[in-house]
Amino acid sequence: MTTVNLLVGGPTANWPADLATIPGPWVGADRGALRLVKLGIKPVMVVGDFDSISSVELQEVKQALDGTVIVKPDQDHTDTQLAVKSIFEQYQPDELHIYGATGGRIDHLLANLWLVLNPVFRAWTPKITIIDRQNTIQYFLPGAYTITKAAGKKYLAFVPLMPMHLTLADEKYPLNNAYNDYPISWASNEFVGTQGHFSFDAGVLAVIQSCDAD
Repeated sequence: MTTVNLLVGGPTANWPADLATIPGPWVGADRGALRLVKLGIKPVMVVGDFDSISSVELQEVKQALDGTVIVKPDQDHTDTQLAVKSIFEQYQPDELHIYGATGGRIDHLLANLWLVLNPVFRAWTPKITIIDRQNTIQYFLPGAYTITKAAGKKYLAFVPLMPMHLTLADEKYPLNNAYNDYPISWASNEFVGTQGHFSFDAGVLAVIQSCDAD
C-alpha cells in the first residue's frame, strides 16, 4: 500500500508532534513546501502559486526539491486542491494524508474540509485523510463500514456532508437510519470497545476521531 503525505500552509501549532519523522514521499503546497525543506525533508513535488513565500525562499525550495514543480495557473483551484489532483494523477496512491489543512483562516479550512464534495475529487474520497494534532478526518462513500479506534483518540463524530440515512450500529450513542437533509455533526460520540460499525445510503460522510487539547 502506497501513502503520499501532503503538507499545506496551515499553522504549525496544529501539526502532529511527530510530523517531522513521518516517512515520505512528501508533497508541499505553497508555504508547506518551504516548511518541508526547513524540516530537512525533500519533497517529490511542490505545488502552488507561491505567493506566500519570497523569491529567495522559492529558490531554496527548488534547490532542495527531488521532483516536480507545478505552478498554479489560475485561481479556480486552491493550492491544496491542485496538489491533491496532481498527486492522484501522477502517483495514484492508495492513501493521501493531508497535514497543515486545519487552523488559521476559516475559508481555507472549509475549502479543505469540503474538497471531497467537488465531483473532480469524488472518486478519491475514500483515500483522503486529514490529520492534525487533535483530529483524524476520514471520508466515506455510501456503504457499510467497520472503523477501528485510533490510539489516543477518545471522541468519535459522524458528519453527513450531504443528505443521507445514517445508521450507527454499536457506538455509545447509536442511530437507526437517521435522515439528515443538511450537513450536521453528530459530535462527541465514542467507541464501545475498539471497533465501531456504521452504514449510510447516499452522499459523503466525514468521520472524525479526536481528543481534547493537551
